[in-house]
Amino acid sequence: MHELGVVIEVVKTVDNFAKKNGVTKIDKIVLQIGELSSIVPKYIEACYPAAVDGTIMEETKLEIEILPGNGICRECNKVFNFIQSKGKCPKCESKDIELISGKEFMIKEILAC
Repeated sequence: MHELGVVIEVVKTVDNFAKKNGVTKIDKIVLQIGELSSIVPKYIEACYPAAVDGTIMEETKLEIEILPGNGICRECNKVFNFIQSKGKCPKCESKDIELISGKEFMIKEILAC
């Protein structure tokens, strides 16, 4: 489970942000995770309390937004959800797809008190 390492890096990033900006308490962090990324949201949620223990983020709320895994068909230019369509274009059934979203992992918001 590499999610613990990922959460620790998020904590370091937010802590550095807080120090640079004179923030002493963080109320909420919003993460965006693509549904095609290798990050499992429920594991992030499970690791989070241990990663923030003893930090200024100890009482911080964690919110996770799932970003859809979208692709575009190189044959007909249809944009569609890659998972729902099982990897083929729902319009022309081509499998010549370019992924355009869904592999992201980012900190969207840091809300300070």
